[in-house]
Amino acid sequence: MPHSTAKTPATERSQWLAMGLGALMALGLFTQTAKAEDIQRTITITGQGQVSVKPDIAIVESGVVTQAKTAAEALAANTEAMQAVFTTLKDLGIEDKDMRTSQFSVNAIHTRPERGEARRISGYQVSNLVSVTIRDLDRVGEVLDRVVSNGSNELRGIRFQVENPGPLMDGAREEAVKDALRKAKIYVAAAGVALGPVLTINEHGGGGRPQPMFARSMAMEGAADVPIAAGEQTLSTSVTLVIGLE
Repeated sequence: MPHSTAKTPATERSQWLAMGLGALMALGLFTQTAKAEDIQRTITITGQGQVSVKPDIAIVESGVVTQAKTAAEALAANTEAMQAVFTTLKDLGIEDKDMRTSQFSVNAIHTRPERGEARRISGYQVSNLVSVTIRDLDRVGEVLDRVVSNGSNELRGIRFQVENPGPLMDGAREEAVKDALRKAKIYVAAAGVALGPVLTINEHGGGGRPQPMFARSMAMEGAADVPIAAGEQTLSTSVTLVIGLE
């Protein structure tokens, strides 16, 4: 009896299913290969840059702290002393825009009670501080001497800074990019590949390192100008480069 080659509907469906799966697998392999070819090899590297500059302004925080039995007495004494401080600053040529009240407070002073006693108020303390911008650094010592000699009994701090660091930061930015490229060349040379184009550049932070601050209560009637050294300020930044590989 001759062997029958007729295909049943089930057989035909299986063959079509197998062909379809094969086509899908081939398409998937092609897509994966295309994606692999589209992936661009890159290196991500960070560089740092900094420049040293001379500060051009000084910020001095000084003022008056007074104590008295009543809040009104403490406030009156503080107001009189602060008026003398402001008058001295204006006599020194400090403009109104460069004087700003940075702190004002009135606090009760409590006794330290003995055992069995309740705390009570023994007096009041008034603190009034002003932040002064000095644009002539050669006069910082003179300003400190004059304000302390004319009413101020509190010097909270001195800091030196660059008023407009933006243009000066450009040098640090150039150094940061050069540093990142230098590092990238070392890595690709060791890996046996070559650098391609820079794809992205991102800057991180940036600014100056704060100068040391000098702070303490002081009374210097009759003292000579306070010796002050501004030194230099370091402006720094960092950048991250994404660079293609050949």
